[in-house]
Amino acid sequence: MKTICLIPIALVFAVLLPACVNSDSAETVSPNIIYVLTDQWRAQSTGYNGDPNLIGKTPNIDLLAAQGVNFKNAISVCPVCTPYRAALLTGQYPTTTGMFMNDLHLPEESVTMAELFKEAGYQTCYIGKWHLDGMGRFEFTPPERRQGFEYWKALECSHNYNNLHYYTGDSDEKKYWEGYAPYAETDEAISYIRENAGGDKPFLMVLAWGTPHFPHHTAPEELQKNFSPDNIILRKNVNEEMKERAKKESVGYYAHILALDSCMGKLQNALEQAGISENTILVFTSDHGEMMGSQGVRPKQKQVPWAESVKVPFLLRYPARFGNKKMVVDAPINTPDILPTLLTLAGLPVHDAIEGEDMSRAIENKEEAADKAALIMSVSPFAGKADEYRGIYTSRYAYVKTLEGPWFLFDHEKDPLQLDNLLGKPGYEELQKDMERMLNRELARAGDEFLPREYYIDKWGYRLTEGGYIDYSAGAEFQGPGLNKSGQD
Repeated sequence: MKTICLIPIALVFAVLLPACVNSDSAETVSPNIIYVLTDQWRAQSTGYNGDPNLIGKTPNIDLLAAQGVNFKNAISVCPVCTPYRAALLTGQYPTTTGMFMNDLHLPEESVTMAELFKEAGYQTCYIGKWHLDGMGRFEFTPPERRQGFEYWKALECSHNYNNLHYYTGDSDEKKYWEGYAPYAETDEAISYIRENAGGDKPFLMVLAWGTPHFPHHTAPEELQKNFSPDNIILRKNVNEEMKERAKKESVGYYAHILALDSCMGKLQNALEQAGISENTILVFTSDHGEMMGSQGVRPKQKQVPWAESVKVPFLLRYPARFGNKKMVVDAPINTPDILPTLLTLAGLPVHDAIEGEDMSRAIENKEEAADKAALIMSVSPFAGKADEYRGIYTSRYAYVKTLEGPWFLFDHEKDPLQLDNLLGKPGYEELQKDMERMLNRELARAGDEFLPREYYIDKWGYRLTEGGYIDYSAGAEFQGPGLNKSGQD
């Protein structure tokens, strides 16, 4: 059992940012936290961001954007599933944890989100896709490997949304959600809310849906009828070669999105009915995006450094602290920043192991993070032939380089579609130097020297398939930073 050293909770509430004050008393009450995590939902595919295919069709998420905090430049540090989730739970960079590929096992000794909140008196709950155990995508994850989450109705990884399995409690019996899994998972989350609202302890819940990640055609059929390939409006950076395929895939992608919007509506209604909406921090976001043909990259692809892959929605509502007014944060928030931000908003200390920055400071004071840059990385690409890269996204610019040198520099204010690469163009020499300095600053902060992929593979002792990924087929060797110790230096 891990011991996490925190200062006494009474002292925390006395000297740090107060969580909130109950309107009926002077008692300080810790906020509940509900973290809604989708899979492969890009920031551009939202009604509130102006996607013409969704305007007027996602009222619940649009309302959340209109009444809460919109981190408009939320960035996925390593835009693929397992690396994002490890960075979310630990507040550390993939090059620190070794969790830079899918299907790795996050070591039990990691200091994680659920453990920190649990130590501070929270109940913890996880519902949905996990993808951090690395012990087989369809296998049981026992309680000691759940990183501090107590209530558990989850699975490692599957995208069979209409016949999705899960495990619960101490039982290794495989159970199945009834019907379309996000609907059933949301109903389970609502049941948990009703049972625990107003209890002696606040709760931290992660609700992790598997959609709108492909397969797109498995979205509810009645919602797919809202779209047709002929009427899909693609982003203008999709080339001719990709258009037909992108339109076909978009039908199901957007249908999944409509389904999740209805789930968000039910979830918010449940908070209101339970009387805990005011004192609940509700987050809606995604682990990474979806290229869907942009930049000539095939639909279903992520892991690349363009905005459609790395930019995700990130909406936060906390009425007790910020009211119900619309607030937009320009400064980028990176994946490792999320844990310290939530801890601070809850009035809790930020553990020394956390590398991310508290971005709650930027919500009410934009000057606080004016020079913020979010580091992105692909340490050992495994989805097709691709180069390693490191880069940064600021509130205005994107700058990315490979081991061979600078790759692209975009000005999102003038070029939101990332079509005009400014590298080497007259008049942008100083900007490029500034971006290079900022990138080096963020790499130093993360302790990453940006070396060839072989260095990191050898450091952690990983054994890859011919395709360059961790084998997750039946009977495969289980791997992870704590399981491949013989290869570590």
